[in-house]
Amino acid sequence: MAGNGTWTELIVSEQVVVLCTCALSFLGSSLIIFTYLVWSDLRTTPRKLLVYLSVSDWLSAVSYAFGVWRFFRADSLDCVVQGAVSTFANTSSFFWTVAIAVYLYVFIVRSSQRVADSMVLFFHLVSWGVPLIITVTALCLNKIGYNASEVSVGWCWVRIQAKDHILWMLLTGKIWEILAYLTLPVLYILIKRHIYKAHAALSEYRPILANRPQSQSFSSMADVKLTLIPIIFIILRIWSTVRFILLLADSRVRHNPVLVTLHGIGNTSQGAANCIMFVLFTQPIRSRLYTVLCCCCSKWRAEEQQHSSPQRPPPNSFTQREEDSSKVQTDR
Repeated sequence: MAGNGTWTELIVSEQVVVLCTCALSFLGSSLIIFTYLVWSDLRTTPRKLLVYLSVSDWLSAVSYAFGVWRFFRADSLDCVVQGAVSTFANTSSFFWTVAIAVYLYVFIVRSSQRVADSMVLFFHLVSWGVPLIITVTALCLNKIGYNASEVSVGWCWVRIQAKDHILWMLLTGKIWEILAYLTLPVLYILIKRHIYKAHAALSEYRPILANRPQSQSFSSMADVKLTLIPIIFIILRIWSTVRFILLLADSRVRHNPVLVTLHGIGNTSQGAANCIMFVLFTQPIRSRLYTVLCCCCSKWRAEEQQHSSPQRPPPNSFTQREEDSSKVQTDR
């Protein structure tokens, strides 16, 4: 039970919906990692950073799914473990999301690939190290545990009975989430502005490029992605922030089933959203996946036809055995 005597009850439909989004994020993150491992020509630094983000989203999806499925009602060892994993993975996801934006800003706006690539080690230290330090500290101080779904959806997070639970909610997620809200739009607006100016400066060459619709479509898709990345992040994460603000205001609206469901969907959909933008909406990767899928389907159909065809014995094999037996008896 929460500190003020209230707690959020989950109905079965809410659990099913959130578990489905967890499954989609699990599959989406796995697909991003799979495409990176299978096709070596896709192993660019930005996509490598996307893989690190997908690892965090993969861990988040698994830990959230376990929490929603168990729907903890009290402190326990598995509650603490699940809360620690989700805290680390979720916070790491925030850092990697911002790290990708910083990398693209340095690479595109500052036009320095060398500086951008040199920042990757720093991204690792911050995006893995800071969440790990925060999570371990919270565990050592006994701050991770049963949250009564006050600012979660069935899973464990900061122990709601802790007197300083608001401070630890900020440290283990909310402060980084709010900073990402502020940082991502600014960085991507600067990137888009730089690209727009570059296109305007090359306007005299546009008649030469008029016969290259494919390059134009790729540029248009990249521009759409730059717009969607911060928008989708904010749309998915804002419901968690809204419930946190309602908790600060001690408002019972935070228990509203619609708000709780949106919170659950938003927190568990990042992996699926990244897969849609960077795999399904990326034409070269989509074409390769389609080819692989067609090959697998053709192979499966061929095997099915082979197994379904009747297994006939070799011609006249039984008759031949009878004739051989009769011949032996005749010789006797």
